[in-house]
Amino acid sequence: MKSPVSRRLFILSSAQLLAGGSLLGLTRPLYSDQDTPVTAPHSAPPVKAQPKSPPPKPPTLAPDKVQAAVGQAHRSLENVMKLVEETPLLANACWDWGGGDFETPLQAAAHTGQHAIAEYLLRKGARLDVYAAAMLGQLDFIKAVLTLDPQAHAIPGPHGFTLLHCALQGGERAEPVHQWLLAQGVPDVTYRPLPFVGPAGAAPAA
Repeated sequence: MKSPVSRRLFILSSAQLLAGGSLLGLTRPLYSDQDTPVTAPHSAPPVKAQPKSPPPKPPTLAPDKVQAAVGQAHRSLENVMKLVEETPLLANACWDWGGGDFETPLQAAAHTGQHAIAEYLLRKGARLDVYAAAMLGQLDFIKAVLTLDPQAHAIPGPHGFTLLHCALQGGERAEPVHQWLLAQGVPDVTYRPLPFVGPAGAAPAA
């Protein structure tokens, strides 16, 4: 005859085994999920904004207005102001007097010593160049240019006038530029013939 204690132990052990198996079944998915490496979803590359096409350019400036602006910049602040206020782009216009003799209103003011015209054009967005800087006495600008290109003084400006000429036209205000140029060994030359020539067979400009 079997002992009641042995039967009780058998039933208790079986119950514990069943409970343990059920618990393992419930917990296995949790552990399996943790063991499985999680990969981040592939992110799409950033979409670059398409560059906007520039707006269409307006028509070119009327040649008669360009020539007038450059011509008046040699002599008349009043006329230059009238032209530029009406057409602001004239502040950076450039006229070809023939054979490559290019000139902007600011350069016209530079080689004629027109301080007021040059300063007005700069306020209107004209691009400062070495000739105007010399006439206006901007010594630091001149030093920087000649450091970059020691032969910049030898390049003739509009009509063949030199950098030294523009400094002389600036008067007392530009005297430091004049003296500095001479101290650097720049030749005391105010005019150099323009090296530009027109197309073969072209008649000289009037």
